[in-house]
Amino acid sequence: MSAKEIVQQFYKSDALIDSEVIKDFLHPEVIVEWNSSKGLVQLNYDSLVSLSNDLSKAYVRSKVRISHIISENDLISVRYSHFVKTIENPREEMLLAHFIVIWQIKDNKLFRGYQMSQLS
Repeated sequence: MSAKEIVQQFYKSDALIDSEVIKDFLHPEVIVEWNSSKGLVQLNYDSLVSLSNDLSKAYVRSKVRISHIISENDLISVRYSHFVKTIENPREEMLLAHFIVIWQIKDNKLFRGYQMSQLS
């Protein structure tokens, strides 16, 4: 599987709200540097699994709509919008945020991520 296909499969899966699924995609030494509305946050394997766990408590469905994806060797750039359905209102899909991320793939896993987000 190519680096681009790995990233596409990650965002097509339920990994963002399923901590068991996300484990399949993460390299054990993964680091994500995330520039968010709260400033710079650095996440490792355990904190990414924990974040997925936390999201699963609030959302019953997660969907990523990729608008751009560019691949160069082991680096993949992705621009996407993240939509969710809440436990309180599972029929209504709402935009959570817009993201751009550069992923580095190592050993067919997500190894380094450099992400920026903007809330909707």
